[in-house]
Amino acid sequence: MNLAKLIFFLIFTGVFSFILNKLLLKFASNLGMRDRDETMIRWSATTKPSLGGINFYIIFLLSGLFYSIFFDANTVWHNKEILGLLSATCIAFLMGLSDDAYNTRPFLKLVIQIMCGVLLIVSGIYIQVFDNESLNYCITLVWVIGIMNSLNMLDNMDAITTVVSSFIIAAALVIAAFNGEIFDVYPVFLIGVLGSLLGFLFFNWHPSKMFMGDTGSQFLGLLLAATGIKYFWNYGGELAGVTQPLTIVVLAFLLPIIDTTTVTLNRMLRKQSPFIGGKDHTTHHLSYLGLTDRQVAYIFIGISLISLSLITVMVSGLIEWNLIYFVSFSLYGLLSFGFLYSVTLIKSKKQNEEKQNSKEKTAETKPIKTKDNVIETQKAS
Repeated sequence: MNLAKLIFFLIFTGVFSFILNKLLLKFASNLGMRDRDETMIRWSATTKPSLGGINFYIIFLLSGLFYSIFFDANTVWHNKEILGLLSATCIAFLMGLSDDAYNTRPFLKLVIQIMCGVLLIVSGIYIQVFDNESLNYCITLVWVIGIMNSLNMLDNMDAITTVVSSFIIAAALVIAAFNGEIFDVYPVFLIGVLGSLLGFLFFNWHPSKMFMGDTGSQFLGLLLAATGIKYFWNYGGELAGVTQPLTIVVLAFLLPIIDTTTVTLNRMLRKQSPFIGGKDHTTHHLSYLGLTDRQVAYIFIGISLISLSLITVMVSGLIEWNLIYFVSFSLYGLLSFGFLYSVTLIKSKKQNEEKQNSKEKTAETKPIKTKDNVIETQKAS
């Protein structure tokens, strides 16, 4: 009976997300369209509203209400971890909303991200891999800040962040199911957000009608960072040291890690700031090689599906975790990184045309003060 409730809730949130996005697209089409008045680097040549995050957050809150009505209200409103998660996600959502509307300063965003990390730690959601608690807290803060920025940077092409986030949530739900925790409150929140992502994907699939904006990427970044801590970093199976949870973390967040690392390395090698936007992400370079936006999304779906399958095998009990599996799964991660990183080193005709057009445009116009943004969104970060 409870399983039927969860299945119904997933379907309901997917349909509700579709309807809600349809209404937002119709009645609030100007939110997040700052580039009408300022010059920003975007992959899409068409101005589109950034509404997805509003939909995600509304359904996230509805998930708590659903659990209160059909399962246990006390678990939601008297649970320190859940209250901390609700507080942190609220702050992340408001920060993203502010950035979509007013373009907040990078330093302020960093302070707010630290605040979100501290809230998670205080509520009991933090990485527990070392005996030294202070070290665990520091790693947790770095993790939260890193994932919030990484998800934001990954939001540079239609459907990419939506797809990757969906698979990360699916991996957490698989672990929750095998641990017998699928009917707990946290997985219900994840099911609700997964439904909202699937409903949003209809509007975010190329050619997209809307973006998720900082509102969506900051909210998702915080939620997925907390999810990674709870289900991946602190995975409680029979571990061979810390290799199994670490492998789960890398597999689940493989694409955000690869993209952020690749962009940072390439920009530093070019003696450029890694914090300023540009069309040099792994997704962009795949496009430069001639792939369409949809084909790029299919590649990311394929890699995410393989990662999800490997995680499922790891936590299902089908294998006894040992050094051989650690090396094998790590090799898959390294091969994925090698493939996507090597793509960014290939110079294509389309990429050269992009650079030439950029130079010509710069020569024809006066210098414009660009946005120095630590957190990148669908501006082709």
